[in-house]
Amino acid sequence: MAAADTRPRSAGDEPRMAGVIDRNIAALVRRRQEQKVSSGLEDQVADAITRFAGSMKFVYLHLLVYGGWIVVNLGSVPGVRAFDPTFVVLAMVASVEAIFISTFVMISQNRMAAIADQRADLDLQISLLGEHEITKLVTLVAEIAKRMDIPAAEDPELDELSKNVSPERVLDRIERPSSTSGEEG
Repeated sequence: MAAADTRPRSAGDEPRMAGVIDRNIAALVRRRQEQKVSSGLEDQVADAITRFAGSMKFVYLHLLVYGGWIVVNLGSVPGVRAFDPTFVVLAMVASVEAIFISTFVMISQNRMAAIADQRADLDLQISLLGEHEITKLVTLVAEIAKRMDIPAAEDPELDELSKNVSPERVLDRIERPSSTSGEEG
């Protein structure tokens, strides 16, 4: 086991991380960049529009355009004739804009949901692998304890923890309506 980094640090020094952490971070950053590059033009356009529509620039632009439209059509600007005195055109423009912006937002959300699903699947795979490894370690340690006549080896929880977890059974149990925790199916 490696010794902890006990060197004195100045205010700007970051604590050192294990190489595996740096490697994992680099892999995640690389994967996100690959996904961004591999996304189609339509997705990139939808994301750009969604980013702009969610910005303060968008709000300021709308305050300027719609505010100016309203002021002009209320007859408040001398020498400028109202072109939409009933604001019907303004309502139509705002409605069409809302339809398109909400569509672009949904396109971006659908893509983000698909990416989130991929990450959740990866998390599940890693958790299952970790569970399997821990089960093997518990079995190995329990066997070592038995051979060394260590009393903890007779702990009933060790028996339960040394059994492999079936992901299908866990999912079935989660999907079933709640029942008492001690009940087996």
